[in-house]
Amino acid sequence: MAGELSLSRARLEAPFVRKVEELSGQNPYACYQCGKCAAGCLFAEHMDLLPNQVIRLLQLGDEAVLQAKAPWVCASCLACTVRCPKGVDIARIMEALRQMALRQGLSPVQFHLDREYPQIALVGAYRKVTP
Repeated sequence: MAGELSLSRARLEAPFVRKVEELSGQNPYACYQCGKCAAGCLFAEHMDLLPNQVIRLLQLGDEAVLQAKAPWVCASCLACTVRCPKGVDIARIMEALRQMALRQGLSPVQFHLDREYPQIALVGAYRKVTP
């Protein structure tokens, strides 16, 4: 995920970030990177990016965050949300990132389905069967 990242107003106000805000109902820019979410995350050791790093990439408008495994490892236990001094519901942001990744075909697993299913059903089913 590391690489050069050029910052610009257009990138920070990208449709990508607005879409995550719309799907999650959360403002990722409210996060000031205190790290309490990562410190309390029960699955942090299994993630490629810590929750605060996911939020930071999102704040920077970096769509590479959709290729991270962290949103798929997130159990939505809300430990991060409870610890957040700004009240950012990171679990909802992770859910939005999973939905967007599925819509773009960036799922870390391959689904072999015999018919079309609603995307939210796939996300819900996937979350139930992942470790």
